[in-house]
Amino acid sequence: MFGTKSKTKASTNGTQNGSNSGGALPTVGQTCFIAKGTVIEGKFTSVEDLRVDGTIVGDVICQKRFVMGPTGIVKGTIQCGESNVEGKIEGEIKVNGRLHLHVTGIVQGKITAKKLVVDEGASYNGECLIGDQHFGK
Repeated sequence: MFGTKSKTKASTNGTQNGSNSGGALPTVGQTCFIAKGTVIEGKFTSVEDLRVDGTIVGDVICQKRFVMGPTGIVKGTIQCGESNVEGKIEGEIKVNGRLHLHVTGIVQGKITAKKLVVDEGASYNGECLIGDQHFGK
């Protein structure tokens, strides 16, 4: 993709990535990228992995892994399966699995996660609820 070599994977409809002449994109194992400089306002939902290097103002629902690069910003509520945060969250993040705040990660708001890893240099300010008991098992 974009001048890099990548392996071709078969999709569920029998076509290969990059050779789908029907115009529809394969839907298995994809990652959605929000590039630096992109601003999205409103509710954003992804059934696959999501990488944010731009800005989202509103709620984010990601059924799988939510990754935020160092330039990523979310102002709103995030719900996801797993998360790695290097950017800034202003609002709430609820992670069904592990939340990893990297050295440049900042959360200003409520954190709810089954597991939390915080690197030296990362910061959060707000309520922090960690453990299975916060997910209504």
